[in-house]
Amino acid sequence: MPQLQDPNFSRSVVLLVQHDEEASFGLVLNREVDLSLSDLFSSLGCPWRGGSEQRAAWGGPVSLDSGWMLFGETLSTPGESEQVNTVMQGVHLASSMDVFERLTLDPPPQMRFFLGYAGWGQGQLDFEIAQGAWLAAEATPELVFSSPVTKMWDRAVRGLGIDPGSLVPTSGVH
Repeated sequence: MPQLQDPNFSRSVVLLVQHDEEASFGLVLNREVDLSLSDLFSSLGCPWRGGSEQRAAWGGPVSLDSGWMLFGETLSTPGESEQVNTVMQGVHLASSMDVFERLTLDPPPQMRFFLGYAGWGQGQLDFEIAQGAWLAAEATPELVFSSPVTKMWDRAVRGLGIDPGSLVPTSGVH
């Protein structure tokens, strides 16, 4: 929403992965960084066999040295499936180097890699939502994997039946 003053989240689309009374964790979906996955994984000693145009994304301002991978396929290799969380049907999350290495050898068509994450302490995100700082929309695999990052925010807002130009700074639930 326009009243959210934090530049880290201006016009951001955040996939909320965990939200409970203790904390909230998410990944900013629409901020790519100028770093190819080929260069990134090469620096980690891990061969990248995907497209040279694939870029890493900025997942948020917390722990920029951490990596998170979203992908569409399920893994069936023993050991790897325990290192994967299902975010929703068709979207899975991993942060293990073992899983990264397996997926970089044969990248699935639906895959995104993030550096850092967005995090909120106890009650912080609930407070921001109550203040009207965020709009909430249902996530879909299509939004996560198929929407161009430059159009993702607009598509998410329009998917709620809202014209982005009609959003004005105000408090309260929208």
